[in-house]
Amino acid sequence: MARTALLNVMVQAATKAGRSLARDFGEIENLQVSRKGPGDFVSQADHKAEKIVREDLQKARPTYGLLMEESGEIEGTDGQHRWIVDPLDGTTNFLHGIPIFGVSIALERAGQIVAAVIYNPIMDELYTAEKGAGAFCNDRRLRVAARKDMTDCLIGTGIPFIGVGDHGRALKEIRHVMGEVAGIRRAGAAALDLAWVASGRLDAFWENGLHPWDMAAGVLLVREAGGFVSDANGKDDMFETRSIIAGNEFTHLQMRELLAKAKA
Repeated sequence: MARTALLNVMVQAATKAGRSLARDFGEIENLQVSRKGPGDFVSQADHKAEKIVREDLQKARPTYGLLMEESGEIEGTDGQHRWIVDPLDGTTNFLHGIPIFGVSIALERAGQIVAAVIYNPIMDELYTAEKGAGAFCNDRRLRVAARKDMTDCLIGTGIPFIGVGDHGRALKEIRHVMGEVAGIRRAGAAALDLAWVASGRLDAFWENGLHPWDMAAGVLLVREAGGFVSDANGKDDMFETRSIIAGNEFTHLQMRELLAKAKA
């Protein structure tokens, strides 16, 4: 596939950070780890990966703003463009030696996500998308799964942990969904969950309490793979409501209906 100059910059930053994470993954016991809150960790690896991504992106486009998980918001002089970055999505997996984590980079232009990269360095899977140009994994075109019957579907989700999120709501939603589907998976990295919806591994995904950097790149991947994405209310306000539902035309609608019943 032909990539634009901007996407090449994003790919270079993500793969370089991913190689750094892969090296640190082999020496987890030597990493310095601190707590951001109960059950919420940050490691040397997060900071190192974020520094790599930030330096590459700022070198290529010094006027663009950034929104990063560890550094927060860095205002740009451009006013139209902003990078949205999670340098290590799946930190808890990473620190427990579970090889499901990745680097996520999205480019926002005038409030719209126009380019996305998600890289899992352990599986060496590079997911890329540009608005109007399709979604790819290692240059192979992606399409969301075509299943329509929820009893055949595998659904991804996230589950809140100590001190974070609405535990009662999560349990109620899972109870409503689990009796209607072939299975529910909690992989622990929302960016990769969305990439897996785009690639057809998961038939749908939902989660509450996410941040923009958890889902920005994944939203574009799913849509460019022919899927549908909304917040829990069926609107395009994922960043504001911090909720997301993604799937194909049929699973997205049926998940919205199931989750609405859980609210009742």
